[in-house]
Amino acid sequence: MKGITTEQGRQTLERFKMEAANEVGVNLKQGYNGDLTAREAGAVGGQMVKKMIDSYKTGGKQ
Repeated sequence: MKGITTEQGRQTLERFKMEAANEVGVNLKQGYNGDLTAREAGAVGGQMVKKMIDSYKTGGKQ
C-alpha cells in the first residue's frame, strides 16, 4: 500500500479488501496472507475492481 498516504486511507482499503474477500469466499487474516493461492488472490483483486467499476458507473451511490 505504498500509494496510500493516510492512516484512514489504509484502513479504508483494508476494510474494502476484507469485504471483497468475504464476498468471494476467501478467508483473509489480518497481516500477511502469503499462503493464498494465485486463484484466491486474483479472485479478491477481481472483486475489488468489479466493485470499483460498479461504483463509478452508479456515481458512487451504493
